[in-house]
Amino acid sequence: MNDILILGSNGQVGWELQRALAPLGRLIVCDRQRANLEDLHGLRALVEQERPSIIVNAAAYTAVDKAETETERAHRVNAEAVGVLASLARELDAWLVHYSTDYVFDGQGSCGFSEDALPAPLNAYGRSKLAGERAIRESGCRHLIFRTSWVYAARGSNFAKTILRLAADRDELRIVADQIGAPTSAELIADVTAQVLNHLRDHPRPVELSGLYHLTAGGEVSWHGYARFVIAEAARLGLQLRTDSEHVQPIMTHEYPLPAPRPANSRLDTSRLRSTFGLTLPEWHFHVRRMMVELVGEKAA
Repeated sequence: MNDILILGSNGQVGWELQRALAPLGRLIVCDRQRANLEDLHGLRALVEQERPSIIVNAAAYTAVDKAETETERAHRVNAEAVGVLASLARELDAWLVHYSTDYVFDGQGSCGFSEDALPAPLNAYGRSKLAGERAIRESGCRHLIFRTSWVYAARGSNFAKTILRLAADRDELRIVADQIGAPTSAELIADVTAQVLNHLRDHPRPVELSGLYHLTAGGEVSWHGYARFVIAEAARLGLQLRTDSEHVQPIMTHEYPLPAPRPANSRLDTSRLRSTFGLTLPEWHFHVRRMMVELVGEKAA
């Protein structure tokens, strides 16, 4: 049986991974207290002690705006620590599963970025995540890097929860409409991870499938469209809000400046993942609706 080390177990993806990966082996679950990616020596000691056959790194520095001033900290967690994990995976002949981001791209154009597209991150967070990807590839370890975007879950803070809170207090919302992507649930990410690892187990030459894959829900939407959908779903479920979906006004990115620039185009082409592993990825609406039932259902009852 596989020993599967999950790092970042209390995060959105890490929490879902505990459910999804449980049938695949013995889970070694580590939150930030047990596995702090800023402590590289402690991280190495933990992995050497546990000697897992699969390392799943769901831990990351994700404070996009703070990364502009905490550049070294972001790089340590998202690049240096990932390099340590990759080196250890190579030493142990283990698989390393790692999650990256659409922020490695500059957001130009209107087509989905393929895995072979040239990265050009706009911000410090994106640069740190790209450095982590490169450390994995340069290590020579067997790996699965999943780039994803606009990750959310019912657990923890997320865009939908923020929208519901604002819509309860305000008559009108102003939401960015010129950034396009696919809201992708932690549940979907975890389920796909489990399916891919199961596929590797049954493949005669699994090392041939080692590499980089884009993993997002199907379809696309702007943040503005996403906000309108969330409010409309909340109303359908019976939640009373001051703002309705018709009073969510579109604005441009420059009207809502943030310390870290965001890519306008966060579309990722998932063809490689779908064709390699025979997967069908649901449209983004599907899991958002599931989350909304969980968030709103009891409150509105």
